[in-house]
Amino acid sequence: MRVKRYLVNTVSEALPLIRSELGSDAVILSTKDIKVGGFMGMFRKKRTEVVAAVEAQTAKPSKPRPSQQQQPSMNINTPQRPAASAAAAYGAAYEPNGRSTTATAVLDPLEASQVAERAAFVLQQAASIDKQVEEPIHTTSPVIQTSAPAASSSSTGSESTSRSELEHLLTTEIRDMKEWLMKLSRQKTIDSQPAAIRSLCERLEEQEVAAEWIDKLRDTLDELPEVQEGLVDSSFVWQRASEIITGWLTPFEHEGIGSSERNVYFVGPTGVGKTTTIAKLAAEQTLKAGKKVGFITSDTYRIAAVDQLRTYANILNVPMEVVFSPNEVPRAFSRLEDKDLVLMDTAGRNYRSELHVSEVNSMLNTQEAGTVFLVMSLTGRTSDMRVIAERFIPYGIRQVIFTKLDETTVYGTILNLMLEYGLQVAYVTSGQTVPDDISHFRAEEYVATLLGEPAHV
Repeated sequence: MRVKRYLVNTVSEALPLIRSELGSDAVILSTKDIKVGGFMGMFRKKRTEVVAAVEAQTAKPSKPRPSQQQQPSMNINTPQRPAASAAAAYGAAYEPNGRSTTATAVLDPLEASQVAERAAFVLQQAASIDKQVEEPIHTTSPVIQTSAPAASSSSTGSESTSRSELEHLLTTEIRDMKEWLMKLSRQKTIDSQPAAIRSLCERLEEQEVAAEWIDKLRDTLDELPEVQEGLVDSSFVWQRASEIITGWLTPFEHEGIGSSERNVYFVGPTGVGKTTTIAKLAAEQTLKAGKKVGFITSDTYRIAAVDQLRTYANILNVPMEVVFSPNEVPRAFSRLEDKDLVLMDTAGRNYRSELHVSEVNSMLNTQEAGTVFLVMSLTGRTSDMRVIAERFIPYGIRQVIFTKLDETTVYGTILNLMLEYGLQVAYVTSGQTVPDDISHFRAEEYVATLLGEPAHV
């Protein structure tokens, strides 16, 4: 298809030019009012841009202007590729910079036909770009000719914008085609793997483990000699997968509250169970470690939050301080200076807001160092938990406590967040009972829960 643009006073002025240069079969694709010329954005003239097109085989040849012959070609860096090479297009996905990425999948005839059709469409778009960026802009108005520099500048900008849009379209099509080819290739590889490995990957997908880690695990298993020789069963695959994932997660185990720890802070969204978790840890440290514990709370936004923590403080016979501003935090710590361990509860806020995160961070006592635990509920969505983690990581907070393990059957979020952000998990809670329903995070135990029993295939 051959496309030309015209700048005229009215659409009727463009019709004779279109007939004489493109022929009677030409069609008008669009018309648009634009302003050209002027000085510093003022006194600009209103003109009409007309875009017409005709099939290449029916277009009348037109002699190029002398100025056109002197101008260099404006072709983008897209090599001409004959449509006949569509059969090879599904074997190599072209990129805009001229490189190619080969896909090794062996496609079915129907798949090959679909890929060939899409490749032909992409090649047609590439050819269309080469033709369109070479087309000149025709003007017929004397006024436009008298203000040639400004009109030329406007035309060049419009042409550059059009070329950029077309190039973006072509790049998007090529990228989508490449992703499609890679997906087909990956699916072919998965289908050729042993049934036990396919079953394991399906289990991880059900647990909402990210595709990145599933592919990494699959590649690691494929390198095992037993897999290459076909000597695999479900028990073997589950055992080796458990060893591999445990090896990934073990470096991110956190020891929890150490014997020398004195100041511990808890942050997190509303409703994740921070207050109950603090009570569980306080009971553990009081009854098992024999420490003298004190509470501080700044959660004055939530109704009855202070009363809830005060109830636990009365049951455990530990003192509690309430603070309303960052200035009161050092004084509260000084009142509890005789305690071996001080646990501070912060307000649950909307942590999608950077302002709320900074407000909570200001409540932390910077004068006395301590450990800050981010508390997150496993009943939340992985995408939301990613946002929460990203809000606190800039403040150096990477220690995590996951709550409500007993209220979900999907555990892949823990693996995703640990590997993606390097979060260190200290505790996992699984109920409301104080202090029993809390335990240290152990990678081996978590992986056993994640994988479940080997599938029978």
